[in-house]
Amino acid sequence: MKNGISLVLLSYGEEENLRLLLPEIKKRLEECGEKYEVLVVDAREELDNSRQVCAENEVRYVNQAGNGFADAFKTGIRLVEYNKFFIMDSDGSHKPDYIPDIYRLFMSEKCDVAIGSRYTRGGKNNDSLISQLMSHTLNFVYGIVTGIKAKDMSTDFRMYRTRRLKEVEPELICRNYDVLQEVLLKLKIRKHREGKRFTVRETPITFEKRLFGNSKRQLVKFIISYMKSVFYLAYVRFKRHDSV
Repeated sequence: MKNGISLVLLSYGEEENLRLLLPEIKKRLEECGEKYEVLVVDAREELDNSRQVCAENEVRYVNQAGNGFADAFKTGIRLVEYNKFFIMDSDGSHKPDYIPDIYRLFMSEKCDVAIGSRYTRGGKNNDSLISQLMSHTLNFVYGIVTGIKAKDMSTDFRMYRTRRLKEVEPELICRNYDVLQEVLLKLKIRKHREGKRFTVRETPITFEKRLFGNSKRQLVKFIISYMKSVFYLAYVRFKRHDSV
């Protein structure tokens, strides 16, 4: 696998946001000093002119074959070419300014995952109060269920090792945003089987409200999927006698 950064944006009708974000993302990736690619994974059926915006900014554009966040995430994993996998929101809530910070943390700590975190010291969340309450609850519950010591497990502002993601991708079965916790647990289990420690590090960010458009999350479906995944991930973690 080639040395460099693959930055993946999962999109669903985000033309206006992509128009602003893509030039800034490329600028910040240049600061990292490595070769890079930007891959936008859009909905199965095109909803706007995102393809054209990507062409204008000279980044790759693909449509996911299935539906939902997890399918788009897995599509990105399968298609990237470089050995470092960076993912972030395409709605403007993740500011490209933090890309170099996350990259430097990932490289200096030699960790498995580096997270741009709202909840580590210095981080801030400007989302709605109800969203903040849900986020804190999810992070508390999933921290217990997975045994992973990270303050912000529900964000996808992350950098991974691509090879590890490609190894675990066929095992991912969650269909919604809960795949973000599933992938951490299954990466951890794989490292444990090799007798190695799984490490997650966090650097502070300010999480903003989306720039344009409306959230695509359906609250009832969102809650149900997370309730199911809590029991599923607890089973995955404790089905073997050796603790991870």
